[in-house]
Amino acid sequence: MTFPAEWSRHDSVWIGFPSDPEIWLDDLAPARDEVAGFARAVRAGGKGERVILVAANRGAANAARTLAGDCAEVLELPFFDIWLRDTGPIVVRDGDGLAALDYRGNGWGGKYPSPLDDAVGGLLAASAGLERRPRDWILEGGAIDVDGAGLLVTTEQCLLNPNRNPRLSKDEIEARLTADLGVERILWLGDGLSGDHTDGHVDNLARFVAPSVLALPEPDGPDDPNAEAYGDAWARGEAFGVEIVPLPSPGWIERDGEIVSASYMNFYIGNAGVVVPVHGAANDDAAVRAIAALFPDRLVTGLPTRHILTGGGSFHCISQQAPAA
Repeated sequence: MTFPAEWSRHDSVWIGFPSDPEIWLDDLAPARDEVAGFARAVRAGGKGERVILVAANRGAANAARTLAGDCAEVLELPFFDIWLRDTGPIVVRDGDGLAALDYRGNGWGGKYPSPLDDAVGGLLAASAGLERRPRDWILEGGAIDVDGAGLLVTTEQCLLNPNRNPRLSKDEIEARLTADLGVERILWLGDGLSGDHTDGHVDNLARFVAPSVLALPEPDGPDDPNAEAYGDAWARGEAFGVEIVPLPSPGWIERDGEIVSASYMNFYIGNAGVVVPVHGAANDDAAVRAIAALFPDRLVTGLPTRHILTGGGSFHCISQQAPAA
């Protein structure tokens, strides 16, 4: 089994659609608008992969159809919330076909447990006609990234956290990642972003943009709340031997007096487009230009994610791709 790099060709992508008014409150309608804009950008005028908006109930499904129009299909199935990168299956290539690896979840270390999210992986696999292969340990898709050439990056803060797999050693986790995803080497970074409810998911901190090429932010001045995490990630990446491409940081972003885990790294790489979250920060345009230079064969778009971010994540967190067989 192999897990292709995200820039490999996709058959489709599932995108979670905000559905529960009690979770999203006043952010429900604007978050839905942001998700619909994301879906349109992935479709890229019909050149991108199939987009499947996943809604948790009939009212949300109807809203998704209205907002997305013909740029997306709509699938109605129950879930707790929209973070399908973590609760959906990881779709791998196996020979000439595909299989859906369905990992256990525990609500991001026990913070937001829900039996509805425990079932999402199997439901999505069944909806796509994929063989479901259950896994008996906890792994969230946002905790890993691969370069398609045998290298995986993750963080110690998440995968070695005792609130995930306390009975597994680091060597045992590496062995399982190797067997499941077809990787040969693992780059362990340290901590993720400040204020990240996921305990440091790597897709907010560091992303592969080519084989052995890792994009990492540079601090936006001395008051950047993630300067220490960035510096440690740079040091570990350089010591490991990967090529590092610098990207801007949005710097200090807060809401209601609290730092939020705003990042340009939570971009989604589609067949025809790359969608970058922007935050109304001074570095927004520079970040989109820098990522566009890395993907010259794709349309790179920066879109606001303020209201999605109130739930703790962004475009990459709410999407999970199915690679082409």
